[in-house]
Order: sequence, then structure tokens, then C-alpha cells
Amino acid sequence: MIESNTSGSRGSKVQRSSEFFRKLTPALMEDWTAMEFSHSFGPNVVLFAEKEASRGIFVVLEGEVRLSINSTDGKRLSLRIARKGDILGLSSSLTGNTYEMTAETLYPAKVGHVGRTEFLAYLARHPQVYPIVTEELSRQMVMACEQLRTVGLSASAPEKLARLLLDWSETDHANESGGRVRFSLTHEEIGEFIGASRETVTRTLSNFRHRQLVSFRGSMLEIPSRIALATYANA
Repeated sequence: MIESNTSGSRGSKVQRSSEFFRKLTPALMEDWTAMEFSHSFGPNVVLFAEKEASRGIFVVLEGEVRLSINSTDGKRLSLRIARKGDILGLSSSLTGNTYEMTAETLYPAKVGHVGRTEFLAYLARHPQVYPIVTEELSRQMVMACEQLRTVGLSASAPEKLARLLLDWSETDHANESGGRVRFSLTHEEIGEFIGASRETVTRTLSNFRHRQLVSFRGSMLEIPSRIALATYANA
């Protein structure tokens, strides 16, 4: 359930850069935007919660959204951060099952929403979109498997954290071998992505800094060499 006041508008002119939307023809994209209603949210707003009945698809237009699953005793495992162009709630909208995870904005965000009924009608009008939907579901499955591999099979906290930072990092165009990460999550929240405690994350980051594998510049974490960090993680 959405927990914040929102402002909405029909159709979004935001540039779509994701693989899914790049494969839609201009006519298909025009029909999509005609049924999409965009909302602006503040930070820490729950867009939908796991086990909640599907209300349709959400598309990240601006900002970032954390996807997580929660145990009955309140423990949270963060799966990934959805960014611009990512589609959320796709499988639930297709099957009619409840949402498998919880989606919560990390920062102020703009999110598009397409109701389940409207989405299924869109597919009925344009059956050629089904293969594109299948590819998107496959891509999301691959990302889920990668997260499970990081959390469940990585041997140590440093390896898990290094893989997470590399996955999050954007290439520094001034130095193609480096990267940078917007770093405003708490150490406890970062630990939720790799199944580690706040103390472990703090200690590991301190070790990375000591080895000059990462550095901090304001709210940005910079990776001087992605190769060095990856090599250290796999050592």
C-alpha cells in the first residue's frame, strides 16, 4: 500500500532507456504512455508490499527504489536497487498472484503506474509484446540468481560487499577503469543486501579504504580501479 501523498499525471515524457522500452515501436510506446499514470513520491515510501494483491506494474522514471523480502520476525533481505527504466511487479500482473517483494523509494522518485487490467488489455491489443515481456522476466530472473549467488555462495563479507559495490557502480567516464557509487544508505541498510551486520560492513569498508580500493568524496564512494576491487574480492 502506498503510504504517502502523491501528485499524478497521465502519460510520461521521460526518456526510456531500459531494454524493455527500447524494443517497443513508437506506436506501442505511444499506447503505453497513454495508459500510464505517473506519480511523484518522497523518500521511504512503500509502493507495494509483498503478499499484497497485485495492482499492476510500476515503472521507475526517476530516482531509485529498493526491492526487498522480509521474514515474519522482521528481518529484511534487500534484493537490489531498481533504477530508471526498471519495471516492477511484472510477474504478479501477469499471473494475478500477490507481489513477491516489497518496493520502497530510497530518495524522491517519479514512478509510472499501469493498472493490471489496463496492462492485460494492452497485451491483448498488441500480442507482439509478449516476447518482449518474456525477455524482461528472464532478465529479472537472472538478476535474482546473481543476488542469490552473491549472498549465498560468496565466501566472505569482503567478497560480497565488493561484488555489491561493483554492481552498483557507474563507470567514471574520466577514468573508464574506475567507478563511483551514490552512497547514502546506512551501513546497516547495506548489510541487508549481503546478509551482514552493520559492524561487518563498517569494518570491511574501513579495510577497503586502507587498501585504497575505495575512497569517499561527499556522498559518493569512488572506486579507483574496478579491476583491483574485483581481484581483491576473488582472491
